[in-house]
Amino acid sequence: GLCFLPDRSSDTTMELEAEVNVELCQSGPGLQMSLIRGTDLFGYIGIEAVLDQMRSKTMKAGFEFNIMVVGQSGLGKSTLVNTLFKSKVSRKSCTPNYEEKISKTVKLQTVSHVIEENGVKMKLTVIDTPGFGDQINNDNCWEPIVKYVNEQYEKYLREELHINRKRVIPDSRVHCCIYFLPATGHRLRPIDVEFMKRLGKIVSIVPVIAKADTLTIEERQEFKERIRQDLVDNGIHVYPQKEYDEDPEERILNNSIRESIPFAVVGTDKEHQVNGNKVLGRKTNWGIIEVENVAHCEFANLRDLLIRSHLQDLKDVTHNIHYETYRVRRLNESNMNFSEPGPILYTPTPTFSTDM
Repeated sequence: GLCFLPDRSSDTTMELEAEVNVELCQSGPGLQMSLIRGTDLFGYIGIEAVLDQMRSKTMKAGFEFNIMVVGQSGLGKSTLVNTLFKSKVSRKSCTPNYEEKISKTVKLQTVSHVIEENGVKMKLTVIDTPGFGDQINNDNCWEPIVKYVNEQYEKYLREELHINRKRVIPDSRVHCCIYFLPATGHRLRPIDVEFMKRLGKIVSIVPVIAKADTLTIEERQEFKERIRQDLVDNGIHVYPQKEYDEDPEERILNNSIRESIPFAVVGTDKEHQVNGNKVLGRKTNWGIIEVENVAHCEFANLRDLLIRSHLQDLKDVTHNIHYETYRVRRLNESNMNFSEPGPILYTPTPTFSTDM
């Protein structure tokens, strides 16, 4: 396009041109894009104010985070979720006169809360899976969970395909699945392998060793190494996957996380006095196990991953990888023709494959 410059003496124009260092870089086939850095600009523009705009919008609207907890009864799933969010957010805590009954089948139950901290609102949904792994015969006990995860993708897809779709589509997709491994000290059990093999392809799984205070430090380390080897041997993908690392800085951070997985955790909602300070911990005959002390357990590492460093990435991986894979498969199944103009006709068949 034409660019009109104010009339200046040729000397001044040459000086200004000399100040602006324009770096040309290839941005696509046959396309060039110039990179002009802040030091090369004639003055302040205020581009970074967009971050304040984004923050302001997020604070007003809030955001959603959906977390699923899977593991057999008695591993402290509810306690750990309560400890993570420092409030009574688990299904058990929200149900008055709650009684633990061993369910004959896996029945998924959800409970939602709005948590507000420093003006930021988060709608947290905890999906519990009572009955998982509690039976003598646990064949196919992961099927209701696979079905649930796919149903949430289907619900989102249908909303997306409406001609008059909502400005903000309600998001019930599972952003993270915490999978609880019992602290046996041996290897992954067949049920663990089967579950993570199937679910790892459709949702981000973070495995944790539950009630890790039942193992010594040496036993815990050996158990973690055996589990990591079993994950590799069985081709199981847990979060964060190497192929989703976006840059070298992210790879360094994620490599340190991968070296710590599965996190050995201890959960509690009880406070104790230690050296005059209140700490979350479990009291034993020989002392207090401090939940947030990294020398005692890896709860803090899990919390940092899920909330402080990777919460947005978990949501992005869900949307851009897992949901996208589901969406492509469903649209291929329905043989939709995008080359012809006109409204999209979509008649989904409510079938969900568990053979993944």
